[in-house]
Amino acid sequence: MSPEIFLALGGWLKWLGLGLSPLLVLPLVITIWPEPVERIATWLIARIDALSSWALGGAIASAIILVGAQLLVVLLRYAFGLSFTWLNEIVIYAFAAMFMLGSASALRDDAHVRVDILRPRFGARGRNWVELAGIYLFLFPICIRLLAMTEQGLARSWALFEGSRESDGLPLLFLFKTLLPAFAVLMLAQGLSEALKAALRLNGKLDEMPEEEPHGGVHGA
Repeated sequence: MSPEIFLALGGWLKWLGLGLSPLLVLPLVITIWPEPVERIATWLIARIDALSSWALGGAIASAIILVGAQLLVVLLRYAFGLSFTWLNEIVIYAFAAMFMLGSASALRDDAHVRVDILRPRFGARGRNWVELAGIYLFLFPICIRLLAMTEQGLARSWALFEGSRESDGLPLLFLFKTLLPAFAVLMLAQGLSEALKAALRLNGKLDEMPEEEPHGGVHGA
């Protein structure tokens, strides 16, 4: 298949992303005037959370592959004195995919470790405002920057169908490099979902998060 097809697809996806970017301001609109867009927000939350669940399935599959491949690496190396570059690369690729694809669902389930000495001491409204501020000041800018940084390098990698630099490596380096923008897109989408939830909670349109006990500001799974 011609690389130009994939490059054209990348261009279409870029324009689609630019067209959908106004959705990022939707949580701010909800904090001011929730009624007209409440149904749209609820629909978006359900679809984005479902997308993160699909990505989590990929992360789980990657974890299974990681364990199996690493076990095989150890057995071959120490029992038979054999080592294969392609097998070692499977371990690297599977570990990266597990992390990159699973991060969005971890954000959805509040499984990331928080280091914040103030947030647990705030009331429900304060926590929702902290959530909104964190997403807009940190999550969105970092993910957008990741997408901007990887665009040219990823396009070149796909144009060449870039493979491993080792002769017996996997010819899939272009897919490996795609994990970074995929991670950024998934986190942008889940960040939008979490911002929408916080905005709806601020207006009493969604149940509040469980109360948090002050415990030094660090929690997580």
